[in-house]
Amino acid sequence: MEDIIIKYLLNAIFSAIPAVGFAMVFNVPSSALKFCALGGAIAYTTRYALMDFNIPIELATFLASTLVGVVALYWSRKYIIPRPVYTIASIIPLLPGTYAFTAIINLIQMDVQGVSPELITVFIDNGLKAVIILSGIGFGLALPSLFFMRYNRPII
Repeated sequence: MEDIIIKYLLNAIFSAIPAVGFAMVFNVPSSALKFCALGGAIAYTTRYALMDFNIPIELATFLASTLVGVVALYWSRKYIIPRPVYTIASIIPLLPGTYAFTAIINLIQMDVQGVSPELITVFIDNGLKAVIILSGIGFGLALPSLFFMRYNRPII
């Protein structure tokens, strides 16, 4: 049991670091940096926990980014800071870098070695997985604001 708790705590700590780093690059106010770190930790740890329950990475990423969207919506209303300040930095640990990198490497291998069915299969598999994960992040971040802020805006 202690191993699981330590694993989740380490994941939370190491996923907060890139979230804060990305927020610092884009001059997020220093008062919001702790929330960006917490958002990154929530996002990655939620996805990791959902994947431990055998939920596919695409759906787990969508659910984690939806949770971050809800939490960031609350923070933005409470502290009167725009929601993207929290959400953009918080989803950085969820980006599908490995899948996109592998797809590009396979594309380069197809150019150098020639096209083979195996390379095409791996390229399509990794490329589609990266695109679906990115779409899940986008929809997950947009869904809470569309749902909760719909009635506070004019329809026109």
